[in-house]
Amino acid sequence: MLRVGAVNYLNTKPLIEGLTEFAPNVRLTLDLPSRLADQMAAGELDVGLIPVVEFFRAKTYSIVPGCSISSRGPVLSVTLFSRVPWDQIRSVSLDEGSRTSAALTKVLLASPVSREPTASAADASHARRWLAANRLEYHPLPLTAPADDAATDAVLLIGDRAMKACLPGFEFSYDLGAEWFDRTGLPMVFAVWAVRPGVDLGEAEHAFVRAKRHGLSRAGVIAEREAKRLGLDPGYCRRYFDTIIRYDLGEPELAGLKRYYQLTSEFNLAPQGVDLVRYHRPHPEQSR
Repeated sequence: MLRVGAVNYLNTKPLIEGLTEFAPNVRLTLDLPSRLADQMAAGELDVGLIPVVEFFRAKTYSIVPGCSISSRGPVLSVTLFSRVPWDQIRSVSLDEGSRTSAALTKVLLASPVSREPTASAADASHARRWLAANRLEYHPLPLTAPADDAATDAVLLIGDRAMKACLPGFEFSYDLGAEWFDRTGLPMVFAVWAVRPGVDLGEAEHAFVRAKRHGLSRAGVIAEREAKRLGLDPGYCRRYFDTIIRYDLGEPELAGLKRYYQLTSEFNLAPQGVDLVRYHRPHPEQSR
């Protein structure tokens, strides 16, 4: 069996709809993105829909082509709620389920005046000095802790938790998908299917793209089903699938992914020298 892990959020559902039917050798488990990344690192999963920053940190994974969780503008499910305007944020509570969005928060907050992400080592050095001078603090927000009770200036929420949150005590809210796109003009890729080295996907190699196409063709059915589970409006969920989240991994998404890697590596949030390698079937002697 091929051990596959995916995120148990609304935005994942079109990617896994029918996956085990297209690839009967897949044993699918659902969990939080941060836990999936840890399970991949521990060798407990062969393939994982993991945060892209964890793909960078592992350094040895390859990417299943054609699939991602991304956005070209607002994403709705990654929101920074704040009591103060952007430039006055000095402390942030980060959703413990987050890895990519936590790093994205740190990158975006690194240039609060120009609100444009740095693109060179010199700019990154300047931003790090700004951060040190202004003493930004980051604290974990446990998954069971009410976000409203956080004592920090701002709170980062992701996934279904972010989509349902209101947080009336926080005057400002910033959609980080929109923040990224406004500053770079590029899609923001949040997660990809990652494959551990030496894993042979076998008959499942093309099942991920097939499942994506199948899931998108059933967007209305999935929206109605998941809305009941989450207590959301079905029409809202349908529009989320159709107009907000993107599931391809084409040239625009790869360009956004490379820019995000450039910035996270410059801020020491990801290691240097990582290649975005597409999955290819290993030689029989190399497979697990």
